[in-house]
Amino acid sequence: MFLNRSVDIVKKARRIVKLAGSRDPEIIADYLGIIIMPCAFSMQKGAYKVIKRKRFIFIKEDLCPELRRIVLLHEIGHDVLHRQEARTFQEFSIFDIKGDRMEYEANSFAAEVALPDEEVLEKLRLGLDVETIAKQMASHTQLVAIKLEGLERRKSSPPPQNNRGPLG
Repeated sequence: MFLNRSVDIVKKARRIVKLAGSRDPEIIADYLGIIIMPCAFSMQKGAYKVIKRKRFIFIKEDLCPELRRIVLLHEIGHDVLHRQEARTFQEFSIFDIKGDRMEYEANSFAAEVALPDEEVLEKLRLGLDVETIAKQMASHTQLVAIKLEGLERRKSSPPPQNNRGPLG
């Protein structure tokens, strides 16, 4: 399994938003050619699967709009970051990532798309806490926490170097 670096997840999320012209997961999925299928899941909120070269997001049909948005972005993250691994299906809870790198990466992607840096930073400057930021941005506290981790990591790490060696 290929692991994505945080900086690569951010780049991919920004590129998708720019190319799709939106942060709306329905528009992004349409742009990417992903078919969204409502399902009567009992516990699972969503799943991403490639079947005969067609990409699908199966989503629990009775989710509230905020959670639907987060789950769709999470599953789009799997499409962008883990398409090869989507040939097998495993059931996970969206925030139950106990050591599962792919689930964390999909959540990071969702946080990058759903929560623009400038808006989050402005709310932090106003002294708002994670719960209030999540509420105001129609998101989830864990997604906001992941976004804040990413912002902190980017702030404390040096910019990426080119890897061509001393002679360029």
